[in-house]
Amino acid sequence: MSDYYGLPLLKPPVWTWEVPAYFFVGGAAGAAAVIAAAARLSGGRDDLVRDARWIAAVGGAIAPPLLIADLGRPERFLNMLRVFKLQSAMSVGAWTLVAFSNAAAASAGADLLERATNGSVPVRVIGNIAEALAAASGLVLSTYTGVLIGATAIPAWSENVKVLPVHFGASGVGAAVSILELLGHRDRALNVLGAGAAAVETLIGASFELRQSDALVPLKDDWTGAVTRMGGVLSGPLPLALRLLAGRLPSARKAAAVSTMMGSLMTRVGWLAAGKCSIEESQKAFVRSS
Repeated sequence: MSDYYGLPLLKPPVWTWEVPAYFFVGGAAGAAAVIAAAARLSGGRDDLVRDARWIAAVGGAIAPPLLIADLGRPERFLNMLRVFKLQSAMSVGAWTLVAFSNAAAASAGADLLERATNGSVPVRVIGNIAEALAAASGLVLSTYTGVLIGATAIPAWSENVKVLPVHFGASGVGAAVSILELLGHRDRALNVLGAGAAAVETLIGASFELRQSDALVPLKDDWTGAVTRMGGVLSGPLPLALRLLAGRLPSARKAAAVSTMMGSLMTRVGWLAAGKCSIEESQKAFVRSS
């Protein structure tokens, strides 16, 4: 699609592999922070809360370098922090990432210090406050990437702007639950939460399949459609079925966790690739109509 100067009206995204990795890591880390806070408030086991905090902290440490690597120079990331623009998903995301990374690190660090000081009350209070801040910012971090790509003129993304935050959020929850389970946690609540995330992913995938739209072609056809659909199966109906069998087949939970992790990452890769393909399809359609 070009104007009379021969320049494309829609520029393809120039994001590299670091971006889907950032989306995946940030989504899982943000969801883990929410799980940590929810587990503590509901009287969950201390080791579950501790591991969820550390997943959030590690993810919060990995995510910024991935984003900076894609931007090319650290000062570009710092420039996004000069002014907070509520109307800009990128600005909100950059500030959220900074807030989350610091809060998640403080929460995990407080846990270490609390154990070293034999349960110091002031340290525990600081840790709980940091945990709450990490959960609040983590909720935004796990969903804002859907808003970020949806708030563009790229057809495959813009047409699904209302669904993408829920889609990426559910994917992040599934990934966080899966990491905890692969670390050895077998809490029934985790299986229920994982099944809920898989159910949401299944419904979203079904809605895409049932809708007929030119904007959805890159999500169904060619290699981008294959990756997106496979990601949907691995994070939706397959882990959902496995989790429903978990009561009679304990190994099904581990299989569901592995499947969800793979599906969550493939979902990000597929959507970003579909965005680039969507621009190409729009350009072809424009040429045909000219």
